[in-house]
Amino acid sequence: MSVYLPENLEKLMERRAAVRNLAVIAHVDHGKTTLTDSLLTRGNLLSEDKAGTKCQTDTREDEQLRGITIKSTAASVVYELEESVAKECGEPTILTNLIDSPGHVDFSSEVTAALRVSDGALVVVDCVSGVCVQTETVLRQALAESVAPVLIMNKLDRCVLEKQMDPESIYVHLRSILDEVNSIVSTYASDLSEKWLLDPVKGNVAFGSGLHGWAFTLPQLADFYAKKVEGVNPKSLLKKMWNENFLNLKTKKWTSSRSNDTVRGFNKYALEPVFKLLGAFEKSQEDVDKLGSILNVAVPWKKLETSKDACKYIMKKWMNAGEAMVRMIALHLPSPIVAQRYRTDKLYEGPSDDVVACAMRNCDPHSHLMMYVTKMIPTSDGKRFFAFGRVFSGTLNAGQMIRIMGPNDDNATRVPVKSAVRVALMQVGRILSVSKVSCGNVCAIYGIDKFISKTACLTSFETACNMKLLNFSVSPVVRSAVSVQNCADLPALIEGLRRLHQSDPMVQVRSEEGEHIIAAAGELHLEVCLNDLENEFAKVPIKKSKPIVTYCETVDGTSTKVALAKSTNKLNRLFVTAEPLGEELCLDIEKGEITAIQEPKERVRLLAEKHGWKRDEAKKIWCFGPDNTGPNILVDCTKAVQGLDGIKDMIMAAFQWVTSQGLLAEERLRGIRFNIVDALVHCDPQCRKGGQILPAARRAFLGAMYVAKPRIFEPIYSVQVTCPQTSVNSVYSLFSQKKGSIYDENLHNGIYILKGYLPVNQSFGFNTALRSATHGQAFEQCSFDHWEMIDSDPFEKGSKMDELCKEIRQRKAIAPEIIDLDKLVDRI
Repeated sequence: MSVYLPENLEKLMERRAAVRNLAVIAHVDHGKTTLTDSLLTRGNLLSEDKAGTKCQTDTREDEQLRGITIKSTAASVVYELEESVAKECGEPTILTNLIDSPGHVDFSSEVTAALRVSDGALVVVDCVSGVCVQTETVLRQALAESVAPVLIMNKLDRCVLEKQMDPESIYVHLRSILDEVNSIVSTYASDLSEKWLLDPVKGNVAFGSGLHGWAFTLPQLADFYAKKVEGVNPKSLLKKMWNENFLNLKTKKWTSSRSNDTVRGFNKYALEPVFKLLGAFEKSQEDVDKLGSILNVAVPWKKLETSKDACKYIMKKWMNAGEAMVRMIALHLPSPIVAQRYRTDKLYEGPSDDVVACAMRNCDPHSHLMMYVTKMIPTSDGKRFFAFGRVFSGTLNAGQMIRIMGPNDDNATRVPVKSAVRVALMQVGRILSVSKVSCGNVCAIYGIDKFISKTACLTSFETACNMKLLNFSVSPVVRSAVSVQNCADLPALIEGLRRLHQSDPMVQVRSEEGEHIIAAAGELHLEVCLNDLENEFAKVPIKKSKPIVTYCETVDGTSTKVALAKSTNKLNRLFVTAEPLGEELCLDIEKGEITAIQEPKERVRLLAEKHGWKRDEAKKIWCFGPDNTGPNILVDCTKAVQGLDGIKDMIMAAFQWVTSQGLLAEERLRGIRFNIVDALVHCDPQCRKGGQILPAARRAFLGAMYVAKPRIFEPIYSVQVTCPQTSVNSVYSLFSQKKGSIYDENLHNGIYILKGYLPVNQSFGFNTALRSATHGQAFEQCSFDHWEMIDSDPFEKGSKMDELCKEIRQRKAIAPEIIDLDKLVDRI
């Protein structure tokens, strides 16, 4: 274990070519954590007899109770490579910074944070279930971050023992899974797709069982047979072990056509040993010993009780899962030196040729420090946080003075220089302090949590630009209001809310009308956040409201007339119109492709070429909202208005106010473009102060929205349900009751996969209702998909939108009726 001494780890971190940063990603329950156990065992961080059952990286009590991963867990693991692998890799030892990430869609933000600091991804797919909705989501996220994938098809034993599939059916099924994964890679990896395509012959695909601790790659098997059978060329055999290659059992010659006398190469050399070992579970000790001797494995019967245990032992020793995965990691995932050459341009916001960009691209340990913090990890007492992230250039030293940039910060708003009090590596819930961390590695910093909200960029270069924001695949659409049972506990609640906001990349905490609101990605995510707040961060009894849904307000047309608002003193006038922004542009803003802080020329180019804007108008964008990041835009369409620059800041403040609290129900706005078409500004500064301009501008924006057909967007889940044929009708019936719709139905390996849409406000209790309606035979996975406009008039009494607006306004304790247009706009 001396390899894990701080001084030895520091030396390994300096060998950047021997470093691998990877995240384990998959759909929920596909076996990420059990496979991670095998990786920890291979690195001597977990005993071999516990691998597959310990779930070592599930460090939280609720993770162990629920049987799912909720928070990402990091571990720096050292692997001594086998001689043949070391020769091919060029390194005898590798340091792997491993992150086990959640599979449940509600915790996708943890996956996003993990992928930002990773160069490779170990994609896990259940051999029975195949590629599921979250598999595609997390793989798409990885490819968007330019993270190279390797694949392991897990639970192969289930195909043999549970499904009773024959070898040829298993091959066809595995091939279909591989083709589906490669289709995703080809679609989203763009220029790197050819290099990253997965192929068992290359060795970047493994097959196995994480629960039983065995897995293999085809190059491993080819090497085994070459050593076992004299005259076998491993490279020639390897090419025959996949695709349409068949061995004629009579002539012992290979052919590309299948007949009764032939057997597929993969079935013969990969699946046949698996079938024999799994079929020997009930055999005698003598028969099991014969199998063990063929594979050069001696069975320790004194430690084993049954033949089944012995067969599992043989398989784990013969084709160890940890060894197969380490082989893929070492040979097929890039080092930081390689990865940062093509990742830098996608991560760094500044010019591609500035000092920091060049240092990041070269992974230069002697240049300026550049580190990105992706998440905050609470200490054991929940009072402080470690800032977890990756060093992209330079070297981070304990006690070093660093500059801290939050999201969207520029040079003028940076936190002054602060000291990194303590630098550490994460080791599955343990903290291992080190004196320095070289670029290309991940680490945690203690002592700067007071200056970081969620993410940050740390640098030693005064004029460095920021790193690009994380792009989450989910949205916080489910909310709950919290309050204390005892008024004396209010300070503890407020402090607990601050810590909760800091601890989770996705959760949002804000105050509305005297209430403290927690917004999360889904029902389960909200439940976990509320539990953490009460038991970890606030540590006081709290009252929780029922989950409520976040809506957005928008407009469905262009203003039928110009909205005029006068200042209180009648000396200033503002003329405003509103119009829809367009869904494609909204998505580009939400993805971060078009932002307020990007180069104006680039923003103008994208708006003109992709979205059809006039270049003159694109150049006169004042701001985005709310929070200068949301999908609403304020545009100056005036011509030669004197004094407008003097009230610009006040108009922008009113815009931010309106976009965060809209007209119909004081919900956030989405997809509205406000145009200032004209203005009359008094020449005396005393007559155009904030008290005059701000209320007038707000009324003008609301008035423009009023005459542009205001509507409400409701969030919609994409739902995937897997069930047997006997439950299909029950699923359709439940979707109908919940006002959802099913748009796709497929039969896959005897199981029906139904895909549909479900309003988020109908999703509460859907899981329980589904289990009840199908007697526990159906399983669902919900993920936020899109916003859908409610086709109804809010000004029509008794309409769906009228009732919804009244319900929301009543909950927020505001006037039940929408303000009249006459109170918003003035007459000329």
